[in-house]
Amino acid sequence: MTLKTKLLNNQLTIGAWITLGHPTIAEIFSNAGFDWVTIDLEHSVISLRDAEELIRTVELSGTTPLVRLTSNSPEQIKRVMDAGSHGIIVPMVNSVDDAVKAIQSVRYPTTGTRGVGLARAQRWGNRFSEYLDWLEKESVVIVQIEHIDAANCIEEILDVEGVDGLIIGPYDLSGSMGIPGQFDDPDFIDVMNKIKTAASNKNKTSGVHVVEPDPIELQKRINEGYRFIAYSLDTRMLDVVSRSCLDNINKASE
Repeated sequence: MTLKTKLLNNQLTIGAWITLGHPTIAEIFSNAGFDWVTIDLEHSVISLRDAEELIRTVELSGTTPLVRLTSNSPEQIKRVMDAGSHGIIVPMVNSVDDAVKAIQSVRYPTTGTRGVGLARAQRWGNRFSEYLDWLEKESVVIVQIEHIDAANCIEEILDVEGVDGLIIGPYDLSGSMGIPGQFDDPDFIDVMNKIKTAASNKNKTSGVHVVEPDPIELQKRINEGYRFIAYSLDTRMLDVVSRSCLDNINKASE
């Protein structure tokens, strides 16, 4: 079953998040059994050339590759989709116009505005017809809801045809509310619930990023109804496991 189908059916999917541009990390995450792997261009030094290698590695390992963009840029969307990404996660979608712009940048005319270039995605032109059909049926667009302006028009954003789901950016969202990082603030909790309720009402999959590699927090988010969940990221996994191991050794030697 494809990621698109799982999103349409509001099935739980759990993905990994890459900020280090080495194909081995992509291969490890893919073989671990994650439903999808996102290559993060927004908060990393991963180049477009690196991204293509990571996309290829994830795809050939049998997992769905996604790219989190640096911005809602038609040029970047075109290039990562040409490189073979199965979809995009779009930061700072704050309006209907933002959502429409992203979707049109993924698709070719007549339903979009993406320029046609023969690249890896279409097997350099050999499978253009098949790719055109796949693009309309299976490509994925996830909007990031990470500003109070987006929360205030969340239902209108989710009504845009082609939006497959959302993922909340809690740090930026709280910052836009003037309470950065204060996730226990009642106003922040109300906005989070408002977003999730809107997604449920519109039959759209809602997602969240569990930044720390904490299985208890992951289960909590699942119980809350989130179904598109990014579980930690490569750097946090390395840091947490390394520190935990050394802490245990130091305690044992005391």
